[in-house]
Amino acid sequence: MTNAWDALTRELDLWGQAEKSADFWWRDDDAHEPSPALARLAATARGAPIGLAVVPAKLSDSLSQIIDKYGNISILQHGYSHQNHASPTDAKIELGPQRPLAHTLGDLATGWARLEAVFGPRALPVLVPPWNRLAPGLVPLLPEIGYRGLSTYGARGRPEPIPNLAQVNTHVDIVDWRGSRGFLGDDAVLGRAVDFLARRRAGQIDADEPTGILSHHLVHDDACWTFLERFVALVEAHGAARWRRPADLFRPRPVPPRRARPMEKSV
Repeated sequence: MTNAWDALTRELDLWGQAEKSADFWWRDDDAHEPSPALARLAATARGAPIGLAVVPAKLSDSLSQIIDKYGNISILQHGYSHQNHASPTDAKIELGPQRPLAHTLGDLATGWARLEAVFGPRALPVLVPPWNRLAPGLVPLLPEIGYRGLSTYGARGRPEPIPNLAQVNTHVDIVDWRGSRGFLGDDAVLGRAVDFLARRRAGQIDADEPTGILSHHLVHDDACWTFLERFVALVEAHGAARWRRPADLFRPRPVPPRRARPMEKSV
């Protein structure tokens, strides 16, 4: 049987042979206060950059003191309160059509003001919808209320779903949410990573979207931590792999200036 770690190494080797860089980025969700798990997350990263999705309504001011110790952590906005507004039979969603749009926008604005006040420039104007879902009608409004980035789950359709809004998603969730709620397992997690990398390399999906690793430090079991430690070490050691900083990823592409129309010659 093929070892899942060997399969990942072989895929990265193919990127190297093609003289390409297999970029990765790391998002961790549901932070709101200091905890031993958060400290372990920072230690496990060994300096690798992390986009920490923070829930504004639950935020403890003391979290900023911890974050200041780590130069590798950027703050993203994880909705407002991480409250489900869907019916019991529907998929969970906070930023959905169940509430008036004005209420949702008000919550987001309140949440961003809270993050900006606590974290200052460490907070990036990037929205991470709880459960990776939001109403489609909300997306066009995000740049108008100050957001410059959006992150959900799955391969993106375009680098910018609308002008001035960069989208960079996650693609490999390490937690088994439908089963043990612990580590999903090497085969499943690395299988997703290899599949996404292979499709990027082949040009079947956006090759420029870095492979996004998704973790949730508050629910990790020992197997999750062991996996992350090994994964970080592999990315650091392989010449064709590298981590990308959220601050570099969530920069909307500059809009080229319009060309002036040539003036008509007078007769």
